[in-house]
Amino acid sequence: MEALQAANGAIKHTQMTFKADRRLVIEGDELVLYENASTASKSSSRLWLGGTADPVTKHTIPLYNVLWAEVKDGELTVDYAKQTSKSAIDNERWTFDIIEEPATEETDLTPQRFCEEIISKAYGAAPTRRRALVLINPNSGPGHGVKKWETVVRPLFDAARLTHNAVVLNRGGEAMELVEKINIDDYDTIVACSGDGTPHEIFNGLAKRPDAKTALGRIAVSHIPCGSGNAFSCNLYGSYRPAAAALAIIKGVVTPLDLVSITQKGKRVISFLSQSLGIIAESDLGTEHLRWMGSARFDVGVMSRVFLRKCYPCDISIKLVTDKKEDVKRRYKEGLGETTDVQVGDDEPMPALRFGTETDEVPGDWETISYDKIGNFYCGNMAYMAPDLNFFSASLPSDGCMDMVAVNGNLWPITALKIVMSVESNQFFDNEHVEYKKVEAYRITPRDQKDGYISIDGEKLPFAPYQAEVHRGLGRVISKSSRFEAPGPNGWEMVSTAQ
Repeated sequence: MEALQAANGAIKHTQMTFKADRRLVIEGDELVLYENASTASKSSSRLWLGGTADPVTKHTIPLYNVLWAEVKDGELTVDYAKQTSKSAIDNERWTFDIIEEPATEETDLTPQRFCEEIISKAYGAAPTRRRALVLINPNSGPGHGVKKWETVVRPLFDAARLTHNAVVLNRGGEAMELVEKINIDDYDTIVACSGDGTPHEIFNGLAKRPDAKTALGRIAVSHIPCGSGNAFSCNLYGSYRPAAAALAIIKGVVTPLDLVSITQKGKRVISFLSQSLGIIAESDLGTEHLRWMGSARFDVGVMSRVFLRKCYPCDISIKLVTDKKEDVKRRYKEGLGETTDVQVGDDEPMPALRFGTETDEVPGDWETISYDKIGNFYCGNMAYMAPDLNFFSASLPSDGCMDMVAVNGNLWPITALKIVMSVESNQFFDNEHVEYKKVEAYRITPRDQKDGYISIDGEKLPFAPYQAEVHRGLGRVISKSSRFEAPGPNGWEMVSTAQ
């Protein structure tokens, strides 16, 4: 999240008496505690909120990490998130005893008002006291969802005074059923403690409602990473670690997100992440028995299939926006500062399909390409597909486009492996063997092969023709910075890497 700015010295001439010589100040994007050791032995002394002093010891908290501040029962307390290791963030507290002096012209800022200033600058554009429905999938990834919620996430939510209703899911499809029936006025966000499958269910549950467009536009979906891929969290929070995601949900901003309608055999499914046919789909869905390996199972699946030089003949019809990489880069640059503002009313249903379904005639302004040797077809709505796997580096949250890539399957294995390895080094976009396009809609029709894998957000779809079209800014998510936390093409606008 961008540094929260507070003018140094904006709070001044305010004094309170404490039992140690300490001074608490908002300086820039930090909350600073000064301790003057030379007078620390005194039984009582002043704590200055602003002004100047001759400090000996200095303690700082980034305002982004401040969770709450309040005055209660004669004490001023500051709750904050402390980074105790690369992977751990714990909630900690500063506590001060207050002995107030009589108000004067120079003590116009009370302790309560000072706490309000801290909270205002610590949260910035983010609202305080969010209301969350937390859906915990105990079987995601290695199966530690409940433990991560209880020991890592819940303490941070409680310290931030974020109210929550937690539900442990018992079966697949339950999340979809629950959100289809909730009162959307009761919650600001639905938090999935899971892999990427539960957010998929949440979006589809909201889309099944009679007021689907309204619900999708008002309820922000968020994610505590507990699965194998955790792409949702990597993209929106720049991390696959539950504590970092929890802090980002507390402090993040609501951001519009493009959603994609998938139509097949009379059914309509909503996709928030990706669609794939070929090596990536098989490496995901065909390695379910390796879930114990975490995200490494994808690497095993890809490597084994690359050496087989598998191809997946198909016809692809697309509503093209651009297939020129330089134009894609330009669009990415121009779209970085844009925010899609989609207004929704009450009881609005899902938007109608603009291009029909896979059973309709292909629109006349689409182009159709027959691929005999395609090894991997991949279409993304986010950048990261797993930690370090930035397949769609030019992806933006709400540019009204899907990012489409295709790679031939008959390449020499060494060449194919270099392409796979180029994803982690952010060279995938520029590889000469990679087609990269921006599209509004497409239809894919498998040929010759009668059985295989089609993956929609990691969920299996029947191996049959399907059609996809994007709905600009239809969904809402909580993000850290109103964008994806991923480097763009050629390292453009490096934000972070998923940690």
